[in-house]
Amino acid sequence: MSTPMPVRVVEHQAQVFRRFWRTTVVAYILSPLLFLVAMGKGLGGIIDQKSGPVGGVGYFEFVAPGLMLGAAMQGAVGESLWPVMAGQKWVRNFHAMVATPLRPVDVYMGVVSWATARVTIGASAFLAVAALLGAIPSAWAVLAIPAAALCGAAFASVVTAFTATQETDLKFPVIMRLGVMPLFLFSGTFFPVSQLPHVLRPVAAVSPLWHGVELARAATTGRFRLGPDLVHLAFLGALVAAGWLWGRRTFTRRLTQ
Repeated sequence: MSTPMPVRVVEHQAQVFRRFWRTTVVAYILSPLLFLVAMGKGLGGIIDQKSGPVGGVGYFEFVAPGLMLGAAMQGAVGESLWPVMAGQKWVRNFHAMVATPLRPVDVYMGVVSWATARVTIGASAFLAVAALLGAIPSAWAVLAIPAAALCGAAFASVVTAFTATQETDLKFPVIMRLGVMPLFLFSGTFFPVSQLPHVLRPVAAVSPLWHGVELARAATTGRFRLGPDLVHLAFLGALVAAGWLWGRRTFTRRLTQ
């Protein structure tokens, strides 16, 4: 049986990754773990003494899945901006790919799949270290890894499709500062969204990161709620599907010019 075409793109991305894997250690693992120790152990100790449990668990256990999913979001978005711009314009290796039997949609699917794979690797390593530090109270926590992968795929599918519509990277820093950072701060990562002003809670409810964090936190604490968890899954799955429909059009238009 022949290898699916998008896998060829993933293989290419993996070969490139072998030369730059150290940056992943910092962005996906080391940085969020430093946040975990500082926020969970440092600030968390004060919060636990003054206010007691947050969301029914200690603050260390509460913030761990939020940081894991926050890193997944940031990694997926970063992987879907400048590297995609390089592939379509600066280096134009995507054009070289479609000169082979690969189709533009194969390139798109391969790029999104690779971004999701990197998120999965980073989330797995983070979860393992967080468990050793005592931040993961439930054996169900392994399910937080596919939650991180789905959340990463939701961001990567949409942002990759968007990047294919751009001629320059001028909007990318704006996306990171005014899009990614506010989501990181106000999507239930560091505190329950119920603490937000009432007017902002509906905004948090449409954040893909919030849906991912809720799924991951349910797994790491073992506190599942069938109805809400299905809603979170459906929301992220719908975002992946919408991104795919958009991405196949934008990549086809971009790579056949």
